[in-house]
Amino acid sequence: MKALGIFSLVAATSVSAIALSSGAQAADYTFKLHHFLSNKAPAHAQMLEPWAKAVEENSNGQVEIEIYPSMTLGGRPPELVSQARDGVVDLVWTLNGYTPGLFPRTEVMELPLVYVNDPKAANLALKDLFESDLKQEYKGLEVMFLHVHAGNGIQMRDKEVRSPEDLAGTTIRTPSRTGAWVIEALGASPAAMPVPDLPQALQKGVVDGAFIPWEIIPPLKIQEQTDYQIEGAAEARFGTAVFQVSMNKARWDGLPDDIKQAFREASDEEWLAQVGDIWRGADDFGIGLAEKAGNTHITLSEEETEAFNQALEPVVDRWVEEVSSKGIDGAGLVEKARAAVAKHGGQ
Repeated sequence: MKALGIFSLVAATSVSAIALSSGAQAADYTFKLHHFLSNKAPAHAQMLEPWAKAVEENSNGQVEIEIYPSMTLGGRPPELVSQARDGVVDLVWTLNGYTPGLFPRTEVMELPLVYVNDPKAANLALKDLFESDLKQEYKGLEVMFLHVHAGNGIQMRDKEVRSPEDLAGTTIRTPSRTGAWVIEALGASPAAMPVPDLPQALQKGVVDGAFIPWEIIPPLKIQEQTDYQIEGAAEARFGTAVFQVSMNKARWDGLPDDIKQAFREASDEEWLAQVGDIWRGADDFGIGLAEKAGNTHITLSEEETEAFNQALEPVVDRWVEEVSSKGIDGAGLVEKARAAVAKHGGQ
C-alpha cells in the first residue's frame, strides 16, 4: 500500500507538471523595455506596466514585455536612445532632453508659453504633429507614443521664489537644453544632470533647486532636500519635457501585422489622454506629500506669473532662431503646436 501511495503521488505530480507546462506556454514575441527610473516611480507602476499589459492582452498572449527599471541592463540614461537604435534593447522609455539636439522639432512642445499646464492636451497635440512634422527625427526607431509630464515647477532647497529676480545667481538643475534656456532667461545658471542624480546634488548644495514636476517628489524623496515648491497661477508651469516609448526599427519591421496592431491599439488617443491624467494625478500626489512634510507650496498670483511669462518670451524666440538656422520652420511649428494644444482644450 505504501508503494502504491508513492506511485500515485508521483503520477499525480507528473500530471500536474504536464498540465502546468501546457498551460504556461512561452510567448511568441518577447521584448525588453529599458528605462532610467525605479520601479516605484509613477512612470513605471502607473504607465509602463499598464501599457505593457495592454499590449500583451491585445496580442492574445503572443507578446511578453519585460520591463527593466533603473538602467539595470547597463549604461547611463543618455544612452537609452542609442540602445534602442542599435538593438541592444527592444524598447526604451526615455527623456528626449537627455540627448540634446537630437529631436529639435519635438522640442517645440517643451517651450514655455507653448506648453502651459495641460499634459493631456499636449500629448494629443504631439500625436497630431507626429506624422507631418516630427517623425523624421526618429530614424532607427519606431515610436510607440510621445508624452509630456505635468510641467516644470521650481523646487528650491531653501530660497523662496516669487519673481524672476529671486532666481538671479542661483544654480538650477535642468532637464533639457530648452530648460537650460529657461533658467538662463531667469538669470540663473543651468546644471544638466539625469534626474536620479538630483537628490545628492541638492543635498550637497551642487544645485540650489531644480526645474522638475511634482511627481518626482515621492520616488526621489525630494521633499527631504527642498523647502519650497513654486508654480504659476492655474497650475501654470515653466515649460515641460517630452518623453518617448520607442522600439528598435528593425525589430518592428520584422513583426507581423497583428502584433504591430497590438502595440498600436495600446498606444492610441484614448491611451494618450489617460497618460495625461496619470501624470497629473501623480503630480497632485507629489505636491501633497511635500505639503504634508511641511514644505511651502507657492502658487504665484496672476501678476507674478505674467512677470515670469514676459521674462520667458525670449526663450521661444531663441528656439525659433536656433532651429531655423537648421532649415526648420520654427515659427510655423510654434503656431502649429499652440493650435494643436488649443484644439484639445489646453492653453
